[in-house]
Amino acid sequence: MDKRPASIPSPKKLLYDYIAEQGTVSKLDLLNVFSFTKSTMTRILEEMTNEGLLIESGFGESSGGRRPILYQINPSYGYILGLEISRVYSSLGLFDMHMNPKSITHWRMDQTFTPERFLEHVSLQTRAFLRDHQLEESQIIGMGIGAVGPLNREKGLILTPLHFPAAGWNNFPICRLVEEQLGFKAVLDNGANTALLGERWSIRHANIQHMLYVHAGAGLRYAMMSHGQIVHGTMDMEDAIGEMIIQTDGPRLNNKGNSGALEAFVSLQALEQRARSEASMSRDQFLDTYKVTAENVNYDVLVKALRDDHPYALKLFTDAAFHFGIGLANVINLFHPETIILGGALIQSHELFFRTAVEVAQNNIYRYPEYRPQFSLGTLKEEAVVTGAAIMVRNQMDLGIK
Repeated sequence: MDKRPASIPSPKKLLYDYIAEQGTVSKLDLLNVFSFTKSTMTRILEEMTNEGLLIESGFGESSGGRRPILYQINPSYGYILGLEISRVYSSLGLFDMHMNPKSITHWRMDQTFTPERFLEHVSLQTRAFLRDHQLEESQIIGMGIGAVGPLNREKGLILTPLHFPAAGWNNFPICRLVEEQLGFKAVLDNGANTALLGERWSIRHANIQHMLYVHAGAGLRYAMMSHGQIVHGTMDMEDAIGEMIIQTDGPRLNNKGNSGALEAFVSLQALEQRARSEASMSRDQFLDTYKVTAENVNYDVLVKALRDDHPYALKLFTDAAFHFGIGLANVINLFHPETIILGGALIQSHELFFRTAVEVAQNNIYRYPEYRPQFSLGTLKEEAVVTGAAIMVRNQMDLGIK
């Protein structure tokens, strides 16, 4: 029996991951990176090709002799499902091994989406994907899940998520139930981490090593990547950014968490609470314009007002973006990433929010402008979580030790 720790990848896995990252490579390219002998490299590539892991994809440029064979991973070796579990919208995607999306579906989460109904919906959508693409269950390698935290990743549990419209999500064994109902291996991480994996994959050829992802929506979530690897704490830390104190003795969101925490200023819930409170104290034209009572002011109404350039909505969102920029600067000053990707409903609400948050963050970044991180809305956006969840499964593939 091989005594090496499971964390040490096999030679096949090392080659497979490198080829997946690069796209197409020659044997010489691989020999320049890995310390295998030429005969060992030839043997491993032949084995991986015979097993269907790799395919030959043409010939490279000649350097004086025979043109080298180029290799890439086989896109149809298997297929992977990526699942997003979020508070507002959830998604399911089917991907080939190149992370090309074959099908992706999104649905709105409401009070009817209990865990039981959610799993039923996922099961029906999965069967539809298989039918549409004429796939067998045996061709599915697994399902990656990016979910709202906090989580227990090792046990595959969603622990105590806040702000879900339906009840029943506490201590929910999502991985076990997916495996029982669908028969696929399931792996779990928080949605911010999988979103960052997805976004980093979309710009992998830029070779960015240090990245930050922040999602501002029903709550605040974030993820960090250092040297190309997701940073995991001793506990799931996805929502920790929301508890960052930016105003001593400030408000609390729903009488929970820290006083003066960032989430009390920057979240769908925070904006709704402020708007309802201010509307109830004065009969503003805002209520008459949008034909709502103070109690019925919700995020959809506020976004419509923002896009109508209503002065009250502009101030409300500008204030939130200012506070968000302060929180963002605090995280950046601790980490100094190369790229910061911002996502979520608040970021997408209006270009004003993104612009204001970035300007405030830049004005409060230590050593700016010598240090100039890149701010981005991302490439994959609403498909980042499911893509990253699928990548997580591919990253954990066991290719054996030979």
